[in-house]
Amino acid sequence: MGIGIHEENFFVQILLTQKGITSFPTQFSHENVAVSEDNGSNPSTSVLSVLCPLLKLFSAGDPSQERNYILEVATSTLATMARLPWGSRSRSDSLYGKDTSIEYPPMCLQLFEFEACPFCRRVREALTELDLSVEIYPCPKGSVRHREMVRRFGGKEQFPFLVDPNTGISMYESSEIVKYLFQQYGKGRNPSIGLLESTLFTGWMPTILRAGRGMTLWEKARVDPPLNKLELFSYENNPYARIVREALCELELPYILQNVGTGSPRTRLLLETSGSKEVPYIIDPNTGTQIGDYKKILSYLFQTYSKVTL
Repeated sequence: MGIGIHEENFFVQILLTQKGITSFPTQFSHENVAVSEDNGSNPSTSVLSVLCPLLKLFSAGDPSQERNYILEVATSTLATMARLPWGSRSRSDSLYGKDTSIEYPPMCLQLFEFEACPFCRRVREALTELDLSVEIYPCPKGSVRHREMVRRFGGKEQFPFLVDPNTGISMYESSEIVKYLFQQYGKGRNPSIGLLESTLFTGWMPTILRAGRGMTLWEKARVDPPLNKLELFSYENNPYARIVREALCELELPYILQNVGTGSPRTRLLLETSGSKEVPYIIDPNTGTQIGDYKKILSYLFQTYSKVTL
């Protein structure tokens, strides 16, 4: 499913040209300070540039090694509790009522982000609530592919960055992205109460509790990308799916995110595909592999997409 990764740069360039996207928002905000990389040219110090090495001191080290899964699940569950109630439930019932003929966007939205970023998390929570699928292009610190794409097409390295090929819109700024998504795909409704405001207070908690997982490119990640995007059934605030998304980010593996929050009509597709409603569930069209257990998914990803055989 989706285009080959070797075609990504060409695809995005053609897409933006066809849609007439020649300029991008460049306003300065707290998100520029929080997640942009300025290589010392900006006197403002990036919060995550400081936080990243500090969190690595408390992390479990090499993400490919055997983990304390009791601790992993405990910290991820606490992260989930910190962000309740956002990113767990689809609002499709309230948006569409009993209408079973929901029309999703014909072309998949594209989101450039990284898992540990609280502002990216805000957008992913909105995508879960709106029951939208999206192509995720992970941009961990040290990224060798996707950060360059954002710089090339957006003009600066700031996250999240959204491209909507259905409307020709592209934008930075998580609050503006969330408002746009609800306006365009939420029948003009406002975002859930507290979704935007809460990020500044509890949005950092999952990043801290998870000790910076999903922030930095794994040093042994394979440089050459897979031919096809992986596909992940998930919803933002699921503690087990979070652990898998962190690994996908650390490996800089692009994937199609199929959001299946509570109440999502897409749950039927998950059930037909996997025989269960449980997430995470991953499909790798490059090897024909399908896995539904998060521990096995982690082992598979780091074994398959490392530079060396583990």
